[in-house]
Amino acid sequence: MRSAPAGIAVTLVVHEHKRLGRGIDLAMLAEDLRASDVGLQFLTGELQGSHDPGGVVFTVLAALSGMEREYIRDRTLEGHESARKRGKGIGGASVTDDDMLGMALHLRDQELSLREIAARLVITKGAKKGQHPSPPTVMRMLREHDERVAATKPAAVLEAAESR
Repeated sequence: MRSAPAGIAVTLVVHEHKRLGRGIDLAMLAEDLRASDVGLQFLTGELQGSHDPGGVVFTVLAALSGMEREYIRDRTLEGHESARKRGKGIGGASVTDDDMLGMALHLRDQELSLREIAARLVITKGAKKGQHPSPPTVMRMLREHDERVAATKPAAVLEAAESR
């Protein structure tokens, strides 16, 4: 960062402190601003107003932002784990069903691309009813089907061999 020409005051104006960054990144930015003699002003939020980027407020802000980030991350991971334990998928409501899977398998056998398969499928329930699933959704649905088939195949082969 370059210093301002002599006699000119430079201020970095930011909508809210959360827009600057978190943790170490924010602390390094504060040091760069202080070294360049650039002021800091927040337009909204708890810290609305002008601040010295090298001051205590900025140091505390960096620490709190880092802690907030870790807290959000931990709570998100806990929520994902809780959903898995309850047998729930992560993300929104499922848009796929057995009929859609059957059609997708049929279209895959015809060697259509994921994009082509998705364009021919239609969601039949929920808020996205009437829309097409995304290619990643089709890929995930087919992959999960293939994994289920692969998981049951060895047991079926063993049972057939034992019955002979």
